[in-house]
Amino acid sequence: MFFVGCDRQSADAQFETYQDRLANVLDISPQAPDDFSFPPFPPTRDLTLPVEDIRINLLDAYELRKCGLFNLIAERNSILGKVQDKTRQLRYELLFLNGLQHCLTVLPKDAELYNTLKDYQEQKQRLLPIYLWNMLTTGEEWRQQLTLHHRAFAPQKLYGFNEALNAYTYTQHLAERIKVTPATAQSPTQTITQTTSSSAPATTAAATQAVSTAQIDRLLSYQEKLHPYHYAGQLFYSIEHATHWLNTITSMLTEQEKTIPCGENRNQQKATYLNNVFHKHFVTTLQPYLAQLDSQYQQIQPYLQTLLQPPRPLDSPTFTQYYQYYLAGTQHQAFRDATLSHVAFWQRTFKRCNIRVGSR
Repeated sequence: MFFVGCDRQSADAQFETYQDRLANVLDISPQAPDDFSFPPFPPTRDLTLPVEDIRINLLDAYELRKCGLFNLIAERNSILGKVQDKTRQLRYELLFLNGLQHCLTVLPKDAELYNTLKDYQEQKQRLLPIYLWNMLTTGEEWRQQLTLHHRAFAPQKLYGFNEALNAYTYTQHLAERIKVTPATAQSPTQTITQTTSSSAPATTAAATQAVSTAQIDRLLSYQEKLHPYHYAGQLFYSIEHATHWLNTITSMLTEQEKTIPCGENRNQQKATYLNNVFHKHFVTTLQPYLAQLDSQYQQIQPYLQTLLQPPRPLDSPTFTQYYQYYLAGTQHQAFRDATLSHVAFWQRTFKRCNIRVGSR
């Protein structure tokens, strides 16, 4: 749904003003774009991947006091530990693996507990990508980023970009350090369309690179900075919003193209007025705005496209549609096509009317 006229600096107001001025020159009535629908971000229940509950028995856990892991386990099993958000759950798993590695280093290899801890380590490593996925798709701050925010960015006010780009860049770096080696190579489409299996994850443990406590806590800092924004979801909405406005205005201009007289010994006043509107409203305000949407999408998209590849097959047609539309480029291509089609009308008209580009 479009809301116009409330904020003179809003994208709606800028597009509406542009259309109104063009319609006034053409002596026609402008029409608002039709309402549009787009793929939603799926609910949490469709995206949560189950995590195998791996527990250390009390006697083993007590022995881990010798290498400093017992207190971490006790903290996790406390009342507060059991209600941690998804990011802090991932943090615990990373800290646990760090402690586990330290235990394996200090324990004699012939110790009875050594082989048990090696098994725990391998099992925990396999689950790290699941914890990361659940954080990104079901954690409150991260879901807020990906859920469609039904208000377009205003020109020059695309808030949250730096915070989102920094967070996704760092998360991708972290993902590379904790990744596991796939048992079979899968494309993103294959991964997100296969049915979830109750069997073991389709991955084998790799040598997970150690992640320091400072690096782990940095993720919490990035999450904090994301909290005030709905950046990715608002960017997707803004692109969709701009696409529909452009198509509506281009369609209006194309329908009236034959009513714009041009050529020798013909009055080109209408073409001149249209050119003035084009420069005043499109070139000055809307074109930079469209370029900014395009640029920011191209910077953020590669990270989201990689991070949102499920580590296990996911049976969610809604997520498949979301991924293909926003992350695989379907929406962005439609946006670019709409922009190029709009510019093509003006190029065609300026050539026909012998108006030099840039002249007013």
